[in-house]
Amino acid sequence: MKVILLGTAAGGGCPQWNCACRLCTAGLPPRTQDCVAISADGAGWYLLNCSPDIRSQILSTPALLAGPGARETPLRGVLLTDAELDHSLGLLMLREAGGLPVYAPDTVLDALSPVRAITDGYGGWTSLVDLPGLRVDVLPVSDKKPKYVSSTGHGPWAFAYRISDVLTGGVLVYAPCLKSWPPGFDSFVGDASLVLLDGTFYAPDEMAGVGGPDQLAMGHLPITASLARIAGRPGRWAFTHLNNTNPVLDPVSEEHAAVLSAGALLPADGTEFTV
Repeated sequence: MKVILLGTAAGGGCPQWNCACRLCTAGLPPRTQDCVAISADGAGWYLLNCSPDIRSQILSTPALLAGPGARETPLRGVLLTDAELDHSLGLLMLREAGGLPVYAPDTVLDALSPVRAITDGYGGWTSLVDLPGLRVDVLPVSDKKPKYVSSTGHGPWAFAYRISDVLTGGVLVYAPCLKSWPPGFDSFVGDASLVLLDGTFYAPDEMAGVGGPDQLAMGHLPITASLARIAGRPGRWAFTHLNNTNPVLDPVSEEHAAVLSAGALLPADGTEFTV
């Protein structure tokens, strides 16, 4: 399985347009909003989430460029982990690809009713299924409801994906929104070749400096809570969905060094893996 990290930042990217925090003004390499592309054969590609930056992400990724026909594209569909706007607004940018299927758990499809009302004429919506050459398993990981959703239901509203290559046995786990380390998650990631973990915030009090709510209220387990759980475990571990306030963005910071010393990765936009 081929895996490309199209974007590795949380909502708003880094730098964020309305933020003048230290990291947004430090001149660090920019990161676009979180999105991943996967392929079993290197020819047909599926997106995991669809960020508002998807147009620039596709155009900067040779494997995803249109062709060889004038209107042919290697994109075969989109899988959504949740209904957050940061992970779904890019669907509006893919409207030219009429009929592109969008797969998601039923609660996510229901929550996206306002977006679906706009995009229904451009693509299909369906519950999750296995993909050509890839087995797809899901695990509920959060009951945090998107702000715009009026439903009184309790979810679950966010999911982690475990995607297995049926030929090679390689396993990718993608979990950009972890409110906790939920029951069953240890076995879910147990033999994974690559785990992309929620790295939105480094520490529990990070948003205090910019007047935000605490991290758990925002539905994100801090990196500090995950590091102890992954220490010494096999496979490759990487943090993605990094918020613009996260000190690990600075490659000379103590926090960046702590993640690397724990054996985890902080990959940049455009990083490719073979699983």
